[in-house]
Amino acid sequence: MRVTTTSLPSGALRHAIGVTAQALPPVRPAALVAAWEAARASAEAGLWGPARLIAFEDGVEIALTDADAACWAEAMARRQGLDSLGDVALCLRLLALVEVLGRAKWLRGFFTITAEGAEFHPALLAAAARAPLDTTGRFEDGALRAMLARSIPYAPT
Repeated sequence: MRVTTTSLPSGALRHAIGVTAQALPPVRPAALVAAWEAARASAEAGLWGPARLIAFEDGVEIALTDADAACWAEAMARRQGLDSLGDVALCLRLLALVEVLGRAKWLRGFFTITAEGAEFHPALLAAAARAPLDTTGRFEDGALRAMLARSIPYAPT
């Protein structure tokens, strides 16, 4: 299934997708790592990109207007395009991973981010690659937590 991209009068790009966010396919964990590195390199190079609107068939729209989100989406567009469900799935899973890392304190033992880069526990990458997204394109905490339940590393509280 193709993604239809149109330019909006504001300069933003609108990506119309013929499924719901919850129906986006899983991706490979290695693809998430490569996407992270590409996005980080784009940010370091100052390749910010336009705002984007992801429009799903159920009428839900996700606006990527934050400069960082727009930059990371631009990195995905430059890297492999945003022309297929798999492309959009990788982009949204990358953004969902960034969002959940900043929000879910229970994930602290699963990753390390330094000035030199990021390291992710393989179980976190595997879960982020296939965990269901909610209608807003974020990971559903319950499902993500259940996927990681058997591999939770010790993290001080």
